[in-house]
Amino acid sequence: MNHAEKACQLFAEGRNCSQAVFTAFCDVTGFDEELALCLSSSFGGGMGRLREVCGTCSAMFMIAGILYGYSSKNDINEKAEHYRRIQHLAKQFKEKHGTINCLELLKHLNTDTNPMPEQRTEQYYKVRPCIKFVRTASEIIDKYIAENPYK
Repeated sequence: MNHAEKACQLFAEGRNCSQAVFTAFCDVTGFDEELALCLSSSFGGGMGRLREVCGTCSAMFMIAGILYGYSSKNDINEKAEHYRRIQHLAKQFKEKHGTINCLELLKHLNTDTNPMPEQRTEQYYKVRPCIKFVRTASEIIDKYIAENPYK
């Protein structure tokens, strides 16, 4: 099973969008699945259902940070290189879906910022486009990793 398939399966099993993408890459990041699920749990629904940056993009950015991120506090070139990388990943997602903003991605649905998540029913999966965002983010970061070997 590839990363995109695994991420879609995790989402279909009830994980939030960010958890699905981030946890699908445990074999690459070296994270334990439980830790990956906990770390990424805050980013679902556009950061705790605030409908801000799509959780799939947040997961993609976290994976990039783990594999390519910087720890220097003074190397502005290193920071700029990483920010370019994140902007590149975001641009690819935007090219496919028009935005990285959760509220805009779900504009045709009645969304709110109530912290209570919706029940994952058959109807939920029929109307929610989120699984395609899970797939897109997984495919983008997978391709990036394949083209850019990491340390």
